[in-house]
Amino acid sequence: MLSVSQRVTAVLFCSPRFRQASDRMLGFLKEPVVVTAKINVSLVALTVMGLMSRLWRLCYPRAVVFDEVYYGQFVSLYMKRIFFVDDSGPPFGHMLLALGGYLGGFDGNFLWNRIGAEYSINVPVWTLRLLPALAGALCVPLAYQILAELHFSHCAALGAALLILLENSLITQSRFMLLESILIFFILLAVLSYLKFYNLQKHSSFSGSWWFWLLLTGVACSCAVGVKYMGLFTYMLLLATAGLHFWHMIGDQNLSNVSLLCHFLARALALIIIPMGLYLSFFYVHLALLYRSGPHDQIMTSAFQASLEGGLARITQGQPLEVAYGSQITLRNVLGKPMQCWLHSHTNTYPIRYENGRGSSHQQQVTCYPFKDVNNWWIVKDPGMQQLVVSNPPRPVRHGHIVQLVHGITTRYLNTHDVAAPLSPHSQEVSCYIDYNISMPAQNLWRVEIVNRESDTDVWKTILSEVRFVHVNTSAVLKLSGASLPEWGYRQLEVVGEKLSKGYHQSMLWNVEEHRYGKSQEQKEREVELHSPTQMDISKNLSFMAKFTELQWKILTLKNEDTEHKYSSSALDWITMDTNIAYWLHPTSGAQIHLLGNVATWASANAAALLYLCLSLWYLLRRRRRIYDIPEDAWQLWMAAGGICGGGWAVNYLPFFLMEKTLFLYHYLPAVTFQILLIPVVLQHLSDHLCRSVLLKSMFSALVVAWFSWVYFVYCTFSPLTYGQPALAPAELRALRWKDTWNILIRKQ
Repeated sequence: MLSVSQRVTAVLFCSPRFRQASDRMLGFLKEPVVVTAKINVSLVALTVMGLMSRLWRLCYPRAVVFDEVYYGQFVSLYMKRIFFVDDSGPPFGHMLLALGGYLGGFDGNFLWNRIGAEYSINVPVWTLRLLPALAGALCVPLAYQILAELHFSHCAALGAALLILLENSLITQSRFMLLESILIFFILLAVLSYLKFYNLQKHSSFSGSWWFWLLLTGVACSCAVGVKYMGLFTYMLLLATAGLHFWHMIGDQNLSNVSLLCHFLARALALIIIPMGLYLSFFYVHLALLYRSGPHDQIMTSAFQASLEGGLARITQGQPLEVAYGSQITLRNVLGKPMQCWLHSHTNTYPIRYENGRGSSHQQQVTCYPFKDVNNWWIVKDPGMQQLVVSNPPRPVRHGHIVQLVHGITTRYLNTHDVAAPLSPHSQEVSCYIDYNISMPAQNLWRVEIVNRESDTDVWKTILSEVRFVHVNTSAVLKLSGASLPEWGYRQLEVVGEKLSKGYHQSMLWNVEEHRYGKSQEQKEREVELHSPTQMDISKNLSFMAKFTELQWKILTLKNEDTEHKYSSSALDWITMDTNIAYWLHPTSGAQIHLLGNVATWASANAAALLYLCLSLWYLLRRRRRIYDIPEDAWQLWMAAGGICGGGWAVNYLPFFLMEKTLFLYHYLPAVTFQILLIPVVLQHLSDHLCRSVLLKSMFSALVVAWFSWVYFVYCTFSPLTYGQPALAPAELRALRWKDTWNILIRKQ
């Protein structure tokens, strides 16, 4: 007698479905496993050609080429783990260049001080230039795929890729340790990823590939911004495009509210939240790598400097954290401009009369001094007590407390009164008070205001607290004016009492940098104490977010003095390529490398952009009159291509007219890349919709072939200036000077 479970098992094994499944399984095991894949041979060929054009003799020249002298310094600092700040942008691009140095075993020992200097044997030139070259090479297949995803023909996509392949300026910029090719790669990758995501939207929403391309869009945008802030322009373009597409989705009645919410959250996650997190991670890695003190420390706050190994950390390590009555301190101005400086005094007095005839108080000078000095030390005194030492236990100074600041060496009190400052007559003079037995009493009481306090009972802390000193009698605030005093003030920086102080400008903020608890009441013993190093037992590190915020602010606000460069240019010069940049010149022969675009391609790109604009305006006017010259799907394709290619050119070019910085031709390369992609768009549109007859199409195709032959001819003609070889004779160099504004270097015979 069979049990119930045995009967069920027998039925299952005897069922036709089970036998069919068994037969399929056995058949699967009998046949070999075959994997098939589609390979786009054109795409592979374009990739190989791109690699050949960018990697060919990459080590030549084995010398510093143009801005390699700039970026190489940062690579060396990465290799040595030394902190630096570069006001040109975020650190991700620098880290990629440093990765090349790391892969090549670079130790960072090279003096990057001159363009044209020969690289020493320890510099891995090939690996340092490898990542920019790979990025430049991959831009060729990316251009092909972008046109394909825009639903243009294979010929149009192939034409776009070949134009990028034969663009001399992009080749030159890709072959050296520079950032533009990496920036353009991430920009194009972001555009391609978004187009693939958008095309999957119609039939594969929330599929694995849909998520992949959406997330890759956000990652590529973040990487582009992380290389250079110019990447922000394309990021904004894609965000605007995604917003427009989502706006159209809202009008789709087939989508439920829940579905729309899911789409919105997915886009917010992939295009905003993840890029922000990735951007923060660039700085996290940057700060983790650069933990040693270096030459750029001085522009950072004392707290930041103290978090680095060596430098200020060696001085401040172990200092008392809480400032108390009797503390001996140095006060650093938080602004750090025009240079870092400390509150300072010396025995010299203000002149009785200034050069303009105004009189002074003839009191002891108080300045801001940009060097470490014993005269930078001050003692925090309790106005109600005479002692200048810290009691046991120490009595900490809190927000709102009234203090006197006594100059450590001269023992005179920090003072201000209703006398005009020497260089800032609308502000009060700050001095150390000297009693001349005249009707000018001391006014030396100051209220401590901790600006970055968490509560009104906060204790004044070493390095961490940013403090305002408000004069009790006049309500003036101790401030660095930034002006340099004349010879009588030893060119030190002026300190004033600002009467009308609204807000908390950094010039009014001070932080304690060096600090010790005073122990000596006698002046001679105190002077010895002031000259000795500090050694106590408290330290404090900044959090990552605090360091990130400060570093990001410095990058955005730090302004190097923009000087006129020999090869600087205006944005108007770029369109017609009226300028060039000499990157390298061989020391003996006429071999040289220039940043010069393919004249045929740039002229064609300008013509394509102008023709696109004119045709678009014409179509818009005609459509307004309900006259439809082209089918609706062709119109949508035309506008989509214009939004990506034309919009990419506009957002990467027009902002430079608003920038007050030294500009170079390479700043135009991201914009011209998008403009080049517009050429095959316009050519296919003309062929499909304006050449109506077979004869016209044939003639147009012949013209396109002739035009492309011209592009190739120009590429070959200028390749000696692109690759730096072969060396050309002076007559040959003169023949390449197609424009009078080009600076082709010709040696005197």
